[in-house]
Amino acid sequence: MKGLYTQVRSYEGSVQLLMVNQFTINLGFYMLMPYLAAHLSGTLGLAGWIVGLVLGVRNFSQQGMFLVGGTLADRLGYKPLIVAGCVLRTVGFATLGLVDSLPALLAASAATGLAGALFNPAVRAYLAADAGERRVEAFALFNVFYQAGILFGPLVGMVLTGVDFRVTCLVAAGIFALLSVVQIRALPARRKDAGQERGGDRASVLAQWRGILANRPFLLFSAAMIGSYVLTFQVYLSLPLEVRRLGGDGEFGTAAVAVLFAVSGLSTILGQTRVTAWCKARYEPGEALVRGLALMGLAFVPLLLAAAVPVPGTGVGLWLLAAVPPTLAALLLAIGTMIAYPFEMDTIVRLSGDRLVATHYGLYNTICGIGITLGNLLTGAALDAARAAGTPALPWISLTVLGLACAAALYGLHSTGRLKAPAPEPQPATV
Repeated sequence: MKGLYTQVRSYEGSVQLLMVNQFTINLGFYMLMPYLAAHLSGTLGLAGWIVGLVLGVRNFSQQGMFLVGGTLADRLGYKPLIVAGCVLRTVGFATLGLVDSLPALLAASAATGLAGALFNPAVRAYLAADAGERRVEAFALFNVFYQAGILFGPLVGMVLTGVDFRVTCLVAAGIFALLSVVQIRALPARRKDAGQERGGDRASVLAQWRGILANRPFLLFSAAMIGSYVLTFQVYLSLPLEVRRLGGDGEFGTAAVAVLFAVSGLSTILGQTRVTAWCKARYEPGEALVRGLALMGLAFVPLLLAAAVPVPGTGVGLWLLAAVPPTLAALLLAIGTMIAYPFEMDTIVRLSGDRLVATHYGLYNTICGIGITLGNLLTGAALDAARAAGTPALPWISLTVLGLACAAALYGLHSTGRLKAPAPEPQPATV
């Protein structure tokens, strides 16, 4: 941890603050969101479809508005959008804890999602700009803080929700209110995107969007990376379901699922910077991305092998079969993400030509968000089909093929030079 602290201190103050901000953002978010569905269905007694609607509105408002949030960040500056997002999430979280009417809940959920769409692209673009040539290492550290927030948030939320879910909401809102004040006072005002200073402000938003949509390498890269997000999301979807399918919903199943999340988060916190340094010394960015995606696909091989083992009726054998393969899969997914993530974030900046970076991040998040939704629907269908047909290997075969196919697509982009930065636009000569 001392080495991690030294690395963080080697960056300027704005980068350090952005990393701490991201930990705090995830801490506040994940201390509340895992328990929201239980509050809506249990405490408020809402029907299942209404709970799904409230949660769906949050996801839709975030994924659907990423492009708008990124565009506003490039036009207005990064700091105003980061602050606006934190203020909006303060209001949204406080409202979720204080209201019980459906219209108010929907409005609060939409505000919470929109907040993420405002600050997420701005934070990443700001970090990329101020980290300069050390972008890859900065995004590796950023992922450590990101995962730490995901790891500790639910633990804090569990304690607070044990008192009252409204307490959780108000504490989360207070965290975002404090974060807003800190950023207003301490975060330097980042200048606008350099490309806009060269005349981008005179271009309409639609013209800028058309220009990004014409960036074929960027779109191909975004499509190829969808698989990585579908695969990593399985830590929250198919892996817990597999644990509970074999281990049951009792104390063992709950503990085994908690181990999944702990392995995923702790491995990133402890190993991200070492993995990034090792990969950067040996591979080009495209090669690291290919290896990361391939490992993500191969992460489901332990589950595929376990599907061929007869399921014991009871005892230690059943517990091991229920816990070990999913935990190993979660660990391999985490390592694959550690390999790919810093180079992924850096590649987006390079493919943007260092222009309208936040807008590129926004569109990238939207594309991957749509892909996650479709991928989870297909994964759920594969799980249902596997149970109905008695073929438990089906979802793991599908996910392995997805990972290897995306790795092959990235290899094609890398080998043809499409992951390199575009040639700079010629500047008009001055007399």
